[in-house]
Amino acid sequence: MAERKEQVIMIIKKLKSISELDESMGLIDSGLFDSFDVINLITKIEQDMGIKIPGEEILPHNLSSIANIVKLLERLENV
Repeated sequence: MAERKEQVIMIIKKLKSISELDESMGLIDSGLFDSFDVINLITKIEQDMGIKIPGEEILPHNLSSIANIVKLLERLENV
C-alpha cells in the first residue's frame, strides 16, 4: 500500500507542478483538482500504473483523497 500511495502522490505532484502535498487534504473539495485534473489523473494512473479505472468507478468519493484513490486502486487490482 505504501508504494502505491507514493506513486499516487508523485503523479499528483507532477500533474499540479507542486513539491508539497498535504495527504489529508480533499483533492476536489479543496479546489486543488477540477474536472479536467480528475481526467488527467485517471489517464496518468492508467498509463503509469497499468490499472484500468472503469467509468462506473469515477465517482467523487473514490477520487476525493489520496487514501480513497489508493483504496480504489487496491480494490480494482483484486478484481
